[in-house]
Amino acid sequence: MKLSKGQANLVLLATAILWGFSYPIVKMATNAQLPAGLINALRGLIFAGLAYLFFHRAINKMNKLDLRIGLTAGIINFIAYQIQTVGLKYTTPANNAFLTAIYVALVPFIAWALSKRKPPAKSYPAIGLCILGMMFLTNVFGNGFQLHLGDLLTTISAFFFALGIVYFSYTATSANPWIIAFMLGVCQGVGGLVWSLLFEHQTYAAINWPAAIGPVITLGVLASFGAQTMQIVGQRFTAPTPAGLILMTESLFGSLFSVLLGFEPLTAHLLIGGALIILALLVMQLRFKKRPA
Repeated sequence: MKLSKGQANLVLLATAILWGFSYPIVKMATNAQLPAGLINALRGLIFAGLAYLFFHRAINKMNKLDLRIGLTAGIINFIAYQIQTVGLKYTTPANNAFLTAIYVALVPFIAWALSKRKPPAKSYPAIGLCILGMMFLTNVFGNGFQLHLGDLLTTISAFFFALGIVYFSYTATSANPWIIAFMLGVCQGVGGLVWSLLFEHQTYAAINWPAAIGPVITLGVLASFGAQTMQIVGQRFTAPTPAGLILMTESLFGSLFSVLLGFEPLTAHLLIGGALIILALLVMQLRFKKRPA
């Protein structure tokens, strides 16, 4: 499979839309008293199971290089999600969303450090617009920003999200994408299960399984198997900086789906933030030519 850069970016946009749709679905799962680690475990195991069902021929041919790359990608992915989830317990949702989104600013510098290729100049205004858009989207101006323990954890998770995006764009292209997808699911499922058994087992009695099972299956099928497999494929054919900008729109789509499903009202700061993020994406897609002297 080979995609043009434009097609790859559309695949990543579809990924961001599915991740955005997952925001209210996660809310439904947590409302059913399902703890975060168990959510990650179940969606990861569903992810791994579906990946093996559809891609078992490639997975059965896994070699040591595939295993090493897939395991590394899976561990980076799990650490990012788990630290972000723990951080949310100790900070506000707005701070969590805003600080997670700073991975868009970290991606070009991590890519620069690993590949020695300087990002294009248009990356910097695009990143600035994205961060400003996130400040409006999460209403940091209205709610204020106070530092909590969770803010430090969320910032650390943003680094791992950025590292994962760069890893998918460069090193992970050496391995079969279907094997990487399978390993992401395995690491998320096993890691989440271990975390949950260690720290969340006392909350299991309160889980409303009839209300939780639908959201968890949706997360496993769409947000994990569907979206993350598309992310792996899309990032093989585009650069990490535009990939990070596109994937960051998950927060925008998350807000839009929350409005459509009645979880929050449509507000001016949501519209302004969304417009700034869309403008940032347009800046990245435009080609600027120098005028002849």
